[in-house]
Amino acid sequence: MGIFSLVTGRPGPSGFGSSTTAEQVTEGIDASDVTAIVTGGGSGIGFETARVLALRRAHVIIAARNMDAANEAKRLILNDDGDARVDVLKLDLCSMKSIRAFVNDFIALDLPLNILINNAGIMFCPYQLSEDGFEVQFATNHLGHFLLTNLLLDKMKATARVSGIEGRIVNLSSIAHLHTYKEGIRFDDINDQLGYSDKKAYGQSKLANILHASELSRRLQQEGANITVNSVHPGLIMTNLMRHSFISMRIMKMLTYLLWKNVPQGAATTCYVALHPSLKGVTGNYFLDCNEMEPSALARDERLAKKLWDFSNKLVDSASKD
Repeated sequence: MGIFSLVTGRPGPSGFGSSTTAEQVTEGIDASDVTAIVTGGGSGIGFETARVLALRRAHVIIAARNMDAANEAKRLILNDDGDARVDVLKLDLCSMKSIRAFVNDFIALDLPLNILINNAGIMFCPYQLSEDGFEVQFATNHLGHFLLTNLLLDKMKATARVSGIEGRIVNLSSIAHLHTYKEGIRFDDINDQLGYSDKKAYGQSKLANILHASELSRRLQQEGANITVNSVHPGLIMTNLMRHSFISMRIMKMLTYLLWKNVPQGAATTCYVALHPSLKGVTGNYFLDCNEMEPSALARDERLAKKLWDFSNKLVDSASKD
C-alpha cells in the first residue's frame, strides 16, 4: 500500500482501501453471536466502530470515561436501530483501580466476550503523571489496555472454547509509532520529565500497542488458544483525540488534506480486523487501510516485545501494591 493507493483510495489485496468505510467492510456479516467491548466507544472512531458492530447485530459494550458521551452514543445507536444491543460501562484507562472495577462490572453481567477492541487513547499531552504515577500517554494508551486485556483473557478463552467462535483482540496503534524515542521504549526513564516530548511519548505508546499485540499473539499461539491479536493504524482523522494540538493539526491537515479520512473510513480497518471472515486465524500482524502492512523495525523486534511485556507486568504489579 503506497502513497498513491492512500491518496486515491485504490483497493489493496484485501479488496479494500483507504476510502472504504466501516459499513462497507462489514457488509453482509452477521455478528449476532458475538459480544464485543469497545474502549473509547463514546466518540470519534470508537463510536463509529461500536455503531457498525451493533448494526451487524453484535452485542456491544461501550467502555468509556465520559459517561454522558457514552450514554449519548448508546441513545444515537438505539435511535437508528431499536433492536441494537448496547450497554455502557465506565472505564478510565488512566486508573488501574477503574480498570479493575470495570472488569468486575463486566464479569457481573455474565456475558461472553468474543471481541476486545482497545480503541481509546490520548494524544500529544503535556507532561503529567497518571494517578498511579506513570507518564500519562504510556499509562492510558498502553499500560491501561495491557492490564484490561490481561484481566479479560480468561473470559475470552472460555468464550472461544465453549462457543467455538474465534476470539479477536484489536489494538489501535498508529503510523506515529515510527516517531518515538531513539531506543523505542524509555524503559529506564519512562516517567521522567527530562527529555519528555509529547510527540515522541505518543509514538512510544503506539509502538507499545504493536509490541503488546505481537507478544500476546505469540503467547496465545503457544497455548493453542483460539484468539487472534492484531494491531491497526486507523488513518489520519480529525477527532477529539487531537484536542491538545488542535491548531497545529489543523495546519497539518490543510497541507496534507489528501491523506485525511472521515470517521466512517477511519473505523474501517478496526471493523475489518474485528469481524471479517477472511482474517480467520490471522494473528500478530499490523494493518493499514484494511491491508497488512509491515511496521517499523522496532515494532518487529521480538526481544523488545518480550522486554515490554515483562516491564509492563512489573509496573502493573507495583501499582497494585500501592
